[in-house]
Amino acid sequence: MYAARLATALRARTGAQFFGMGGPRMAEAGVDLIADYHEVAVVGISEVLHKIPTVIGVQRRIAREAKKRRPALAILVDSPGTHLGVARRLKNIGIPLAYFIGPQVWAWRPGRVRVVKRLVKRMVVIFPFEEKFYREAGVPVDFVGHPLVDIVRPMMTREEFAVRHGLDAKRPIVTLLPGSRRSEIEQHYPRILDACGRLSNIPGIQFVYASAPGLNANVFVRHAKPGVTVKRVEGATYDALAAADCAIIASGTATVEAALLGTPMVVVYRVTPASAFILRRMVRSPFIGMVNLIAGRIVAPELIQDRFTPSAVESEVRRVLESPEARAEAKAGLAEVRAKLGSGGAIERAADIFARML
Repeated sequence: MYAARLATALRARTGAQFFGMGGPRMAEAGVDLIADYHEVAVVGISEVLHKIPTVIGVQRRIAREAKKRRPALAILVDSPGTHLGVARRLKNIGIPLAYFIGPQVWAWRPGRVRVVKRLVKRMVVIFPFEEKFYREAGVPVDFVGHPLVDIVRPMMTREEFAVRHGLDAKRPIVTLLPGSRRSEIEQHYPRILDACGRLSNIPGIQFVYASAPGLNANVFVRHAKPGVTVKRVEGATYDALAAADCAIIASGTATVEAALLGTPMVVVYRVTPASAFILRRMVRSPFIGMVNLIAGRIVAPELIQDRFTPSAVESEVRRVLESPEARAEAKAGLAEVRAKLGSGGAIERAADIFARML
């Protein structure tokens, strides 16, 4: 999504042509795709092992194409597991490199910042604390704000959303976002549904599942829990979040979207035991949820790995729904996060930076 918008903005400034790795939005933005990002999309440590040959193949394919086309600039967007390997190959053939939405080296594997410094001419970051980290490491860096500030808007009121989806706006609504990858849903959704079952004794409570694009409904049907009714909506994530009294969200970008909408949330995440064993020894950041990293403190409770249990989720959601004080405190913290994400125009500022490099 971000790369597609960046390509559009950069073409308007420079007339450049683009090729690379991405998905449907990049194709719609006129990028000539030589690799599909789904080829390398995976989360975890043990989960990524079987993907290594595929990732190396994609890196080589991109490098071969770059050697043939000789681009004036390569812009790497997120995905460091793939892109740092791409960066080494492109650097070796003399192609200048920039990075938009940099590797989260401040969270884990901090040694990789030396790799970034050696390979990348300019880092463009979207979180305020990243600018200080990279600058202190000697990496040329600009903070441009978060692109979601310009995007995250509900299209309808809570009342309109309720009418559209057969809900009652006067009764509590809990929105579920268990993740966008199948592996995340397998780890998260059954536990979330168990928590919903425990919350079902709250009078009138309603559960909404905001489905990520491209996920077949069958992925969720097989996890259905007797006695728990969940309304599934597609293409309306922001409306589902804005209408919610509380959300249960898998750690990731969706927590930032909820913060921009001011929706109190419970952040959850779980990986396989093997990945968890390794990650516990690698992760250096005090928090997992982006909203808490941005705030520098807990503004949304985090239930990660063994702490992610149905009873813990129930307890945190119940606290938000039943305590006006807890709800007000959560909203104040999220307002603080929103203020730190900039005033908008992140993609335009990034495009200006990359246009100057060209």
